[in-house]
Amino acid sequence: QVRLVESGGGSVQAGGSLRLVCGVSKYTTSTNCIAWFRQAPGKEREGVAHIYGGAESDYGESVKGRFTISQDYAGRAVYLQMNSLKPEDTAMYYCAAARSCVGWERHENFAYWGRGTQVTVSS
Repeated sequence: QVRLVESGGGSVQAGGSLRLVCGVSKYTTSTNCIAWFRQAPGKEREGVAHIYGGAESDYGESVKGRFTISQDYAGRAVYLQMNSLKPEDTAMYYCAAARSCVGWERHENFAYWGRGTQVTVSS
């Protein structure tokens, strides 16, 4: 069983930065792909970024150039560095794991989820 635990959320002003951390209980083929999603009240869950095999990564259009995803060597932690934050980045952020990153922006493709960490950006 894979467990994911998010941390690092908080409240910041627009233009500020936060670094989220996704702790992964064990590295298996089920965690080849780790992604960050976010969901704001009344909105659908949105794919933010993913990393595959610790190296290949991609981002949602709304965060490109501002967010950076990375993974530690052991595959036990995935980081989301968020810079130049905007009020529209306010949401609950979740990390998720899957065998493959094909179709990564669809949350239905991910089998394992953390409970989320709240990010609030004030203007």
